[in-house]
Amino acid sequence: MAKLQTLAFEVNGEAVELAVRSQETLLEVLRERLELTGSKEGCGEGVCGACTVLVDGAPRRACLTLALEAQGGQVLTVEGLADGAELSLEQQAFVETGAVQCGFCTPGMLLASHDLLSRQEQPDEAAIRQQLSGHICRCTGYAKIVEAVALAADRRAKGEAS
Repeated sequence: MAKLQTLAFEVNGEAVELAVRSQETLLEVLRERLELTGSKEGCGEGVCGACTVLVDGAPRRACLTLALEAQGGQVLTVEGLADGAELSLEQQAFVETGAVQCGFCTPGMLLASHDLLSRQEQPDEAAIRQQLSGHICRCTGYAKIVEAVALAADRRAKGEAS
């Protein structure tokens, strides 16, 4: 039987402490233990990006990250982007541009976009496409997603809410 270890970290700004098995992934803990089901398991191999979360501000594939690697850290999931019922700039832009179709890739795309916009105020199309290059979308052809990120960047640069 696997030995349990205590994992203490913040998820979306809230302190969490729970006992986990050493082989549990961050994705498993988020979805199954904390019921934060926004992050998806697409491939289980870190290729598709659907499980992307931010750990201490950096994008991580939650399906490949052991939960214990987040010990003492801060994790941001797609659920943490919104401020209550108010969508983040990225989320609002995705809705307005029609960047969401089936929605399976959307959580990872949103967190990758949030990461990019936290580092670059006005990324050009090449920078946006580079940031999203590790995320697979089978529905949209990416054009609307790139448009959404550019719209969110424009709004952020103008000082609109986020």
